[in-house]
Amino acid sequence: MYTYCLFCETGKCDYVARALMQKISCRAIYPKQVQHTWAKGKMVDIVHDLLPGYVFLYVEDNPLDIALLRNVQGVIRCLSSQDRQFELTGSDEQFALMLLEKDGVIGKTKVYEEGQMIRICQGAFEGMETKILKVNRRNMRMQIEIPFASQKIKTWVEYEIVKAVDEA
Repeated sequence: MYTYCLFCETGKCDYVARALMQKISCRAIYPKQVQHTWAKGKMVDIVHDLLPGYVFLYVEDNPLDIALLRNVQGVIRCLSSQDRQFELTGSDEQFALMLLEKDGVIGKTKVYEEGQMIRICQGAFEGMETKILKVNRRNMRMQIEIPFASQKIKTWVEYEIVKAVDEA
């Protein structure tokens, strides 16, 4: 599979993606993110553009002829590497493939609260249930207490290795 990233006029990503899927045999995604927000006293999910102005292309069989993009209204340019290669590689390609796997929608981040019970799902303390003491949302970590040598030791763990007890 060949992956590409287009820079487009902001607000025209949906149009560009649909136009490209009709014009050439490809899959086109403009990434979105689901976010929690309060509206009229209720928590609701809002969908936002994750990368406004960017459309990712996925072509199955042959590399894309970049000239095909010239006549698509809203396309500014196809991003390229320093050596003028248009196909995404390395971590850029991995990011594009992750978007494809998620159908272009990045889900909402789990929110953990102080005092909430969690279960550790990976590592040396796998299976242990404990209470969250502090939450560092910026770094997506939480402080917990673990029993060791007849004491309670405080340590920090990442969101990725825990689940809320009611989810587990």
